[in-house]
Amino acid sequence: MHSPTSTDAFAADTDPLGRERSHLAASRAALKAMREDVEALDLRDVTGTWVSALVLQKQVDERIKALADLAHTPLFFGRLDYLHTISEADSEGSGGEQFYIGRRHVHDADGDPMVIDWRAPVSQPFYRASRKDPMDVAKRRRFGYTGGELTAYEDENLSDPDEGDTRSALLAAEIEKPRVGPMRDIVATIQPEQDEIVRADITGTVCVQGAPGTGKTAVGLHRVAYLLYAHRERLARTGTLVVGPNRSFLQYIEQVLPALGELDVAQATVQELVGHVEVRGADAADTARIKGDARMAQVLRNAVRSGITLPTEPCVVVRGSRRWRVPAYELEEIVRELMDRDIRYGAAAEALPQRIAHAVLVKMEQGGEAPDDRVQDAVARNAAVKATVKACWPAVDPVKLVHRLLSDAEFLAAAADGLLDADEQALVLWSKPPRSARTAPWSAADAVLIDETTDLVHRTASLGHVVVDEAQDLSPMQYRAIGRRCTTGSATVLGDLAQGTTPWATGSWQEALHHLGKDGAHIEELTQGFRVPGEVIAYASRLLPAIAPGLAPATSVRDAPGSLTVRRVPSGRDDAVLAACHDALRHEGSVGLIAADARIPVLAEMLEAAGLPHLAPGTETTADARLTLVPATLAKGLEYDYVVLDEPAAIITGEPDHRTGLRRLYVSLTRAVSGLTVLHTEPLPEELG
Repeated sequence: MHSPTSTDAFAADTDPLGRERSHLAASRAALKAMREDVEALDLRDVTGTWVSALVLQKQVDERIKALADLAHTPLFFGRLDYLHTISEADSEGSGGEQFYIGRRHVHDADGDPMVIDWRAPVSQPFYRASRKDPMDVAKRRRFGYTGGELTAYEDENLSDPDEGDTRSALLAAEIEKPRVGPMRDIVATIQPEQDEIVRADITGTVCVQGAPGTGKTAVGLHRVAYLLYAHRERLARTGTLVVGPNRSFLQYIEQVLPALGELDVAQATVQELVGHVEVRGADAADTARIKGDARMAQVLRNAVRSGITLPTEPCVVVRGSRRWRVPAYELEEIVRELMDRDIRYGAAAEALPQRIAHAVLVKMEQGGEAPDDRVQDAVARNAAVKATVKACWPAVDPVKLVHRLLSDAEFLAAAADGLLDADEQALVLWSKPPRSARTAPWSAADAVLIDETTDLVHRTASLGHVVVDEAQDLSPMQYRAIGRRCTTGSATVLGDLAQGTTPWATGSWQEALHHLGKDGAHIEELTQGFRVPGEVIAYASRLLPAIAPGLAPATSVRDAPGSLTVRRVPSGRDDAVLAACHDALRHEGSVGLIAADARIPVLAEMLEAAGLPHLAPGTETTADARLTLVPATLAKGLEYDYVVLDEPAAIITGEPDHRTGLRRLYVSLTRAVSGLTVLHTEPLPEELG
């Protein structure tokens, strides 16, 4: 690693660090000029209507935001020196051999690039080049920053056979940098196996099984940023979406994409996606498991179509002095054909009056008339046709239908015949049916059932790409809800089977992808951790045989002796927890106090009494408040430099079954980046040895 005091020199370059700092300053000035050029645009002479003016102004405002210079985010983090000239097309307009790799493209007044976007093809060797395959790169340079200032650099001469392999000190320092503030992007530290996932083709769905600390969440977000760069026009039309487990988690990650130059990516929880009703109730675990079972999709389909009735009477249409009769057998053929085509219920309801009207028009033509399309539309609106359609194919309100299904035992029994047994039907039914759908105590699982029913009636719009994080916790019906939103697009599925903490947690990724509607998806497994210290991940991995016996234990590139402390506290545990928090806060970075949900009020009162400021999960840390009090149920996906874990046994018993409790503990044990302190009064689970 080279520092400001380095005496190394290159040919005609006696002050390499000074030259790199000058390039950084010039690049920042160029970015500022790019932003000022956009701000100076006069739109008065280029817009036709006030609507187009608003649209264009919005695009300009978004461009100005995208050109923001984030003070503590390095504008570039690496440099590639190629052996040969790169083609103009591949290098974003440059024919040079040296490229600075950064978070966004920056060009000078002449249009020559000063920083190349990390997503550009010419940047790919920064992540994948090696001495075995240098990819025409002579030298790869990494830069080190402190508070936004360039302070060091490090070179790898990939084409020099005499230079041996060494671990990058700057890369290690960046990975181990304290986590203060929101989730950091990993664009400077992407590894080859991660880069392959990030740059995978948009037409395919990728599933990433990632152990704690392998960067799977960041990989998914960087994949979104890459796809928006490589397929911007396509995704601008179809949209992108990141689905997270809860709002706290989404708040935690929402700063990553802007740092990568992407602002227009929707974020939602599954509950927000299916927000057709207000969720006011909660299901018991067994009930939620049945409602989340994929069999419910067929139950709902049967219920939706249960109202279809084959006609027994003809449809007689009166027009002027003439009467046109469509016999019952002909109407039955039309209805049966629509049933056999298996199109959406609502689409069939819209098609049925037109089909009946067409049958009338055929008879009119046979009678010597010459009707046109306007006549057919008029016939389709005829009262007799409407009455026939209403009798044969009645309208379905998804909310009211699910309300009836959960309230009416006979209706449920008919729809679930051969799918759910009597005990399962009893679990699904409300014990005290509400009077109306408006007053019903809808649960989260009920909302997913309503979403499924809504799609059976009218097709859900599809997006271009959907990223699903913490996917191991989704039920089959939730997978179907997300899958409906990317039927014509692709998905990136991220998760860890060992961290499944719901009663309906995913058993295998093949099963999950089937419910998502992406059977052909490619599954990648990330086992090398970059975040959790080796001592900590080895301790947590003792639980794997009990919670996910098919998974390989994770390894870590970080060897940090002394990063794990497990201490039994016979009495005065609250005082010990407080002391451990104070010890952790003596270090730089964020601190998480993780405990069973039932313990949170007690610990909050204790912290307040001690005058120790603390935050809720998802809230950005500050210099004055670096401690976050985290319920174990919200710890998933979060990370802290130092973690104090309170009473593992209470975390386990806070779950409905022992295996789920062990999985919740596994999640809690793997949130630490630099150090973990486990305090317990009750015995530790025997699975931890």
